[in-house]
Amino acid sequence: MVSNAALRSSKTSNEMQPWSDARNMGVLDCRPNAKGQREEDALLENASQSNESDDTSTDQSPVPPAPLKETSFSIGLQVLFPFLLAGFGTVAAGMVLDIVQHWTVFTEVTEVFILVPALLGLKGNLEMTLASRLSTAANIGQMDTAKDMWKMIMGNLALIQVQATVVGFLASIAAVIFGWIPEGNFKMGHAILLCASSVATAFIASLLLGLIMIGVIIASRKVGINPDNVATPIAASLGDLITLALLAGISTGLYKELEFNDYANPMVCAFFVALTPIWVLIARRTPSTREVLYSGWEPVIIAMAISSVGGLILDKTVSNPNFAGMAVFTPVINGVGGNLVAVQASRISTYLHMNALPIAEPDPAPRKCPTPWSSFFGSGVNSRSAKVLFLLVAPGHLVFLYTINSMQGGHTTLTSLFIAFYLAAALLQVVILLYLADWMVNWMWRRGMNPDNFSIPYLTALGDLLGTGFLALCFHILWLIGDRDTDVGD
Repeated sequence: MVSNAALRSSKTSNEMQPWSDARNMGVLDCRPNAKGQREEDALLENASQSNESDDTSTDQSPVPPAPLKETSFSIGLQVLFPFLLAGFGTVAAGMVLDIVQHWTVFTEVTEVFILVPALLGLKGNLEMTLASRLSTAANIGQMDTAKDMWKMIMGNLALIQVQATVVGFLASIAAVIFGWIPEGNFKMGHAILLCASSVATAFIASLLLGLIMIGVIIASRKVGINPDNVATPIAASLGDLITLALLAGISTGLYKELEFNDYANPMVCAFFVALTPIWVLIARRTPSTREVLYSGWEPVIIAMAISSVGGLILDKTVSNPNFAGMAVFTPVINGVGGNLVAVQASRISTYLHMNALPIAEPDPAPRKCPTPWSSFFGSGVNSRSAKVLFLLVAPGHLVFLYTINSMQGGHTTLTSLFIAFYLAAALLQVVILLYLADWMVNWMWRRGMNPDNFSIPYLTALGDLLGTGFLALCFHILWLIGDRDTDVGD
């Protein structure tokens, strides 16, 4: 009898083992293709290990994905306040840029304007990507324990400091290339000034905004709000203002030092670069950030280059006295577009992480490129959020324009013709970005790339380029059709 019981027990155990393996394969199949996606493997592997001991308890089953429960009203309600907060932050940044464009360092070293979109874009390249990455980690249970949470926080903070230093340095090189080489006028002192100002601004701004992002995500989870809806807009609410204020203050101080001390600028640049190995060592201790540290440079560098092209457009436009009024609106239109598309990209990425069908099925049918109709009028939750975000554009910009006008900011009178052109540019920018988000995030997912790390830098950089380009086009058209008094000029 004992022998028979043992045989039955062994048989039962052997029968249960394939079921356990199949269950584990199901979990693994729900993530992207492993090729090129080791950082996501590490992220979900840690989550699986941390929850392995809870598999025997039926009380700790996975929580149903929050996006599936959200209605259009709940999405709009959660996004509205951070969207307005972020918008007012961009308004404040626009007011600052409108003032500092007349400062000596901006008039004598006009290439500083090229740094503006590139450094303001860091909130999309780094902080919004950090917010999207941590939001996904929070939603899949990766930050449920204090140990896992602090490990994730320290690794991600160190990672963005490394990225900020490198991107800040490369942005200064791009400013030199785009600004001085075509004109054949190169000054070594100004080049080092750009390098020191860019690296110091990127480092300090990323550290401050990273800490704010972490606090927002932890607080959101505690009060039951989806971090994807609030984290990225709040990242931008203070991001533009802090970054622009730091850039203006640091560049002005270092420009004054050129007259008295030739070593101040190189020492500042060398100090922040020398800290990079420390942040690299810390970032390597976390599996998910270790892989991003090695493989996540392509999107942030390409995004920086795209934003720098927008900075070149801004430099050439604002330098013309007839179009000086453009400065106050540039952070607003770029910030609103980047904020909205970052929310959508973060939501789609989280949706795919939590609800994607197994990718290892035999001969899976390739997914066709989404059409604009399916992106905005489909039956899914992502189409619903795209409509909500698009409907926020016009009312939001009207509020921000009224705020600028009431504070007597800029040099532009808000005529009906100007408002019509401005809103047309803003709506066209956002509809393009939301459609690109639907296509890009799903395309990256199918290719085994983590959208949290790759999509938002590209999308926010394209938002900067489209926003600056469309706004400059509006000012030129208004000038050509005769709207020339104080409407578009100084």
